[in-house]
Amino acid sequence: MRSRLISPAITQRKTMKVFHGYTSIVDKPLANIGRNHLDFGKGFYLTTLENQAISWASRPLNQGKQKYLNIYEPDFSAVVNEGYKYLHFDEYNAEWLNFVISNRKGGSDWRQFDIVEGGIANDRIFNTIELYSSGLISENEALQRLIYEKPNNQICILNQDIIDNHLTFVEAREIKEEAQ
Repeated sequence: MRSRLISPAITQRKTMKVFHGYTSIVDKPLANIGRNHLDFGKGFYLTTLENQAISWASRPLNQGKQKYLNIYEPDFSAVVNEGYKYLHFDEYNAEWLNFVISNRKGGSDWRQFDIVEGGIANDRIFNTIELYSSGLISENEALQRLIYEKPNNQICILNQDIIDNHLTFVEAREIKEEAQ
């Protein structure tokens, strides 16, 4: 199994920052107000990659709007030590592929976890996911296409208690047009 309920790397993270790009300052995030049918379920999405969060905020949908890079410090070791269900995908693999497709089709696999972390089904791999989801290519063919892709990072917090007790808002920085 290449996905784990507890990742050793997570428990070793002392201080780190995670990012959320949006059109407003999000100092009090909510876990269950996001859109339905996303990769890891309906939750609050973050990333360890600053540029990725800036790109999320700078989607064409947000053109002409003010954008912010919201910065947080999570306490992942407390999340693990307190027994929350933390699913971590190390790579694009069959488990990740089927988990994402199930969630995008309205499945509820994500509801059994408190937090999910792994690669993003972004534009680079969207066609592969669509072809597999539609039955036009096999799982094996999809995995062969994904093997060359290095996963980006997304963290989806699905449990409000984690946000309230283990995610600290640090600051929000305005995203300038040249940063986009």
